[in-house]
Amino acid sequence: MTEARAAAVSLARRLKEAGHVALFAGGCVRDRLLGKTPKDYDIATSATPGQVMRIFPGSNEVGAHFGVVIAKLDGHHVEIATFRTDGSYHDGRRPATVTFSTPEEDAQRRDFTINGLFEDPASGELIDHVGGRADLNARILRAIGTPADRFAEDSLRLLRAVRFAVTLGFDIDPATWAAMVQHADGLARISPERIREEFSRILVLPDRARGLGLLLDSGLIRHFLPEVLPLIGCEQPPEWHPEGDVYTHTRIMLEMLGDHAPLELCLAVLLHDIAKPPTRTFDAEAGRIRFNGHDALGATMAGDILRRLRYSNDVIESVSFIVSRHMQFMHVQQMRVSKLKRFMAAPTFPLEIELHRVDCGSSNGFTDNLDFVLAKRDEFSAAPLIPPPLVTGRDLIALGQSPGPRFKELLENVQTEQLEGRLTDRGTALAWVKERI
Repeated sequence: MTEARAAAVSLARRLKEAGHVALFAGGCVRDRLLGKTPKDYDIATSATPGQVMRIFPGSNEVGAHFGVVIAKLDGHHVEIATFRTDGSYHDGRRPATVTFSTPEEDAQRRDFTINGLFEDPASGELIDHVGGRADLNARILRAIGTPADRFAEDSLRLLRAVRFAVTLGFDIDPATWAAMVQHADGLARISPERIREEFSRILVLPDRARGLGLLLDSGLIRHFLPEVLPLIGCEQPPEWHPEGDVYTHTRIMLEMLGDHAPLELCLAVLLHDIAKPPTRTFDAEAGRIRFNGHDALGATMAGDILRRLRYSNDVIESVSFIVSRHMQFMHVQQMRVSKLKRFMAAPTFPLEIELHRVDCGSSNGFTDNLDFVLAKRDEFSAAPLIPPPLVTGRDLIALGQSPGPRFKELLENVQTEQLEGRLTDRGTALAWVKERI
């Protein structure tokens, strides 16, 4: 028994000793049946929030209106919620009223059958009022009751359905899928922050490409990232992209990423060619399709999209920067050493290498530029790419220079000579500067 489960069992036992029903509920039950170790435990109980607070003094009443209390034991936090029936939903997010009820009624108001299971903490007995065990065995994701009602209650469940299906590798029940397609516009009622959280969780899953496909096929993506739609059918030059259109290229790249690819990389891959549709032209003289400037415009579009979804400034800056530079890899073998070192010194460069790897691997298969930068990374690994400066701004001021464009140019030129290996010590560097002054 894990420490988390032991803590939850202990809390449930105290509720039962006080005369209340206490059952494990939701994801922890589902995961145990799937052979996974639950990350946390939720308890559903007949005790009211006030009764829970009296049994566990010092607990946090995080949702009194919804009957939710957070209890702590041995460093573990367990959500304890009173069995309830939800009233009408007016905002597509949460009920206007709740009524404390029974386990049977509580199960009926949950989202999917696999999340509507209960377990007796003491005996391990499974309590199934919604057919969740059968759907787990059949690997089916099914909404409880009438699917349209579940999605109308909280439209974020539309995205949660995609996430659960992809995470677990389950098929979506046809009636549930039909309701998702029919009610996709319910996402318009959901805040960008909530959409962002679910979308991010889908994008970092190993089978993220399937997630993208489900978002497209259901029509959900047009309500929060419509810029992806024009990628479908956007043809590319076959000599460089024999795999097909921009969407196919992007989806293959997502498939090629590692299982634990970070969010910034996943977003950069998804958005790296987002500006190809608006920049697509046909060069009649050369007889080929071109996407001139799609990297620069793509960086701008990526920034706009991520701001709209309320991503953090750090994520926005990193992803936009990666998108802006993804075409520069074609020039690495022609770069001077100083320019190459500056290019490779960017904090995002490890992610950029991975984007370039899957970019080439999903299209023409050329690896010469990738092999080159990997070899250079090894070659340069003995010392910092950008070493401490031989000459500083204070040195220039001491030599009578004032801050300004020429001041900045001198410092950059000294750094270039240093990176090229032509200036190696401070004395020589100062003499070099004095000659230029």
